[in-house]
Amino acid sequence: MRLHRLDLTAFGPFGGTQSVDFDALSQAGLFLLHGPTGAGKTSVLDAVCYALYGSVPGARQSGQGLTLRSDHAAAGTRTEVRLELTVAGRRLEITRQPPWERPKKRGTGTTLDKAQTWLREYDPRACAWKDLSRSHQEIGEEVTQLLGMSREQFCQVVLLPQGDFARFLRADAEARGKLLGRLFDTHRFAEVEKRLAERRRTTEARVRDGDAALLADAHRMQQAAGHAMELPALTPGEPGLAEAVLTAAAVARSTAREELTVAQSRLAAAEDAQADADRALADAREVARLQRRFAEAQERARALETRADAHRAAQARMERGRKAEAVAPALQLRDAAEAEHRRAAAAQARARDLLRDALGDDTRLKAVFDDGGAAGFAGAARRAAEELGGLESARRGELRLSELVGERDELDRQERADDDVRAEAETWLAGWEDTRTRLQTAIESAQGAAHRADQLAAQREPARQRLAAARLRDQLAGDTETAAARVAQAQERALAAKAHWLDVRERRLSGIAAELAAQLQDGEACAVCGATEHPAPARKDAGHVDREAEERALAAARQAEERLAEAEQHLGVVREALAAATAEAGDLPTDRLAEAAEDVERQYAVARRDASALHAAHEELRRAEAEHERRTAARQQADVRAAARVGHRERLDREQAGLEAELTQARGTAASVTARATQLERQVALLTDAADTARAAEDTARRLKDADARLADAAFRAGFDTPRDAADALLDDATHRELQRRLDAWQSEESAVRAVLAEADTASAARRPPADLAAAERASEAAARRTRDAASARDAAARRCTELDRLSTRAARAVRDLAPLRTEYERVARLAALAAGTSADNERRMRLESYVLAARLEQVAAAATVRLQRMSSGRYTLVHSDDRTGRGRSGLGLHVVDAWTGRERDTATLSGGETFFASLALALGLADVVTDEAGGVRLDTLFIDEGFGSLDDQTLDEVLDVLDSLRERDRSVGIVSHVPDLRRRIHAQLEVVKDRTGSVLRLRGH
Repeated sequence: MRLHRLDLTAFGPFGGTQSVDFDALSQAGLFLLHGPTGAGKTSVLDAVCYALYGSVPGARQSGQGLTLRSDHAAAGTRTEVRLELTVAGRRLEITRQPPWERPKKRGTGTTLDKAQTWLREYDPRACAWKDLSRSHQEIGEEVTQLLGMSREQFCQVVLLPQGDFARFLRADAEARGKLLGRLFDTHRFAEVEKRLAERRRTTEARVRDGDAALLADAHRMQQAAGHAMELPALTPGEPGLAEAVLTAAAVARSTAREELTVAQSRLAAAEDAQADADRALADAREVARLQRRFAEAQERARALETRADAHRAAQARMERGRKAEAVAPALQLRDAAEAEHRRAAAAQARARDLLRDALGDDTRLKAVFDDGGAAGFAGAARRAAEELGGLESARRGELRLSELVGERDELDRQERADDDVRAEAETWLAGWEDTRTRLQTAIESAQGAAHRADQLAAQREPARQRLAAARLRDQLAGDTETAAARVAQAQERALAAKAHWLDVRERRLSGIAAELAAQLQDGEACAVCGATEHPAPARKDAGHVDREAEERALAAARQAEERLAEAEQHLGVVREALAAATAEAGDLPTDRLAEAAEDVERQYAVARRDASALHAAHEELRRAEAEHERRTAARQQADVRAAARVGHRERLDREQAGLEAELTQARGTAASVTARATQLERQVALLTDAADTARAAEDTARRLKDADARLADAAFRAGFDTPRDAADALLDDATHRELQRRLDAWQSEESAVRAVLAEADTASAARRPPADLAAAERASEAAARRTRDAASARDAAARRCTELDRLSTRAARAVRDLAPLRTEYERVARLAALAAGTSADNERRMRLESYVLAARLEQVAAAATVRLQRMSSGRYTLVHSDDRTGRGRSGLGLHVVDAWTGRERDTATLSGGETFFASLALALGLADVVTDEAGGVRLDTLFIDEGFGSLDDQTLDEVLDVLDSLRERDRSVGIVSHVPDLRRRIHAQLEVVKDRTGSVLRLRGH
């Protein structure tokens, strides 16, 4: 990837349009991006990242949308970033515009324009740019695919942040693992570990479930066996469980079969004994039954003799009833005729009473009533019906007259309703202008509140961030004092330890002669003078110190110096964090920043609350306008209806006058024609009813007389003196059935008794002694009980065998099914333990992801060492260490080998300058490894952000030589720094100049 040109408009501190020609800067291979603090050096790198990925690096990711816009930009200038680059052999141009709150073209206020993105590609054959896409998502996927790295990886290997790699050098294994995991995308190996662990748990659960089911079947077999069946003392998942269960099942089945054979033999013997007892009981029951039958027949014969007189009386009554049945039709006919005559007479009386009440003073009908004949009533009914037919036309006229009255009332009601509508509409319309003005004012107020809420929303997050930084600043101020006190204490202890070591060393040197004299032997040469005689060797005094004491003092002094270095390093870290927090929070007190943040939040809440009424105000105005239209239309329609009612009312008045004159003559003395018609209808109905009832009474009287004559003749022929005697002898159905039942029962009982007394078996059994039925029943019950017990024992043994066979078959099938699953579990468990670092086969106890990251870190260390040795004149070498750390697992250690001492030590012991060029070498090495990991995408442009101020002149020259050597791979490196010495050493420069109207870019020395 090579950058060609970058254009900025209203971005960050740049109020206008600025351009960067990277082709001109890259000709020298090494160029400098410098300027005063806060001028906008880092904003140039932010713009490159924003153009590629649509967001800015690291902690500045919150700076999206409206906050990317320069505060120095003109109101009508839109923020835009355009980057031209070559990647994968394709020359592309990416243009991005973040969301923009621009002034409205009409009226006051602002409106929000959405973010826009363009991607173009240069066609060398056509010598022109062609559009590829305007979709944010498509452009993001295309850029990520071409570069082969995410935004985090790009910011780590192209925009090299030295502070991050300094922390990476001093970080623990977990922090290094997180960074390397993001850069090399090793989460798939963690997923493999997770999947293996999940698969191990799944297969283990399935094996345990299978073993649990097998043990459950074993317990069921133990219950079914009914005796002490020994079960294996194993839990689910333990080896040997299946064989133990199958062995116990085989023993239980064999025992159950033996018990079944014994039970079958006992059942056969009991069944034979029960058959003999049942035959004896049957014989005894038959003799007892015949004896009871003979005794019962004798008792029934004696009962028949006592009821003989009643039987003969019933026969006589049944015979008299049969004769009376010949007279029954005549009796029924006469009773029916009498009942019909009574009903006809009653109906005639009711009709005459109703007619009498209805006649009143009508003298014409009183003569007909006094006559009482059917013919007179019928004639009067015909005359009344003729008069009623003449009133039909008058009735229709009267109905029309009532309709006219109703129509007039409806017209009056409509007129009153229209008057109310007009009055209500005029009242409402009188206040319309005031209502519309009030609603429009509410809408404008809510719109202003919405605009204020949008403006305050952009101020909330900066205020929160500044408040958080101030609180962190206050906390770090106390931490700085504490760290400084610890440094002072560590310095005192280090000086004391060193003084003690020097004192011990001095004392040992003073007594070194005595120490050497202690080793002299007679006849052996002295190590100092060579003499073999030792006349006066030196003696150790009371204050003599040996070598071990000196070494202990030296170790204590070195340990105190190490603790002092750690305390100084911690103090530096705290001071750096305090400076960063102070730079972001400023000098204002925390309480004032908190008040300002609370004030912004309070104003934002008030504005949001006021703006929430905008929709309701719009809706209320819309409803009021609709109501205005409805009221106006209602008033106009009421006026039109009032004009139409005038002519309609005049037509109704003329028709009503004509109908009233016609009806006065038709209704006569009645209140109305309908009343007169009602009178006539009632008279016709009553006269017709009176005529009908009179004819019915005459007919029923004649039929009753004929029925009396036929009844007297039928009773005489049947042998009765009077019809009453025949009626008394007649039997009803219930009495007849009861007499017949008693006669039939007598006959059946007499025949049955004679048949039983005539039976030979019954008579023979009666002559025998009484049977002992109780003894036979007791013997039979005992034999049946013994048979049931034997059958129950046989059935239980058979069920036991069947259940044991079924459970054994199921257990054997379960063992066969579990065998491959158990094998799979053992294989998966070994793999999962190996990947998780808990297996004994994994000697270093490294997880799979840690193993992969360790290999990557080893590659990074090797690549970084090539440059680190040049920067340090061959003194330092970075090496990867996989020594176990914490809980016995291997970590991601990173050590430095010092060629001057030949010792390997932790990277945290490097000085500030050494840490810088070590982290720079590490960053460059990591860039090479990540590039190869991403598919070998060529990175022709790199940026290094700050950190050069901690280097001396010689080290700075060596670092610049290493950076300059990157041109061998046709790379251009941009250094972002405000160190003055770099401006003398690097000729190609991009200067950022700031003033009150915003920053500008200037290209120098190319």
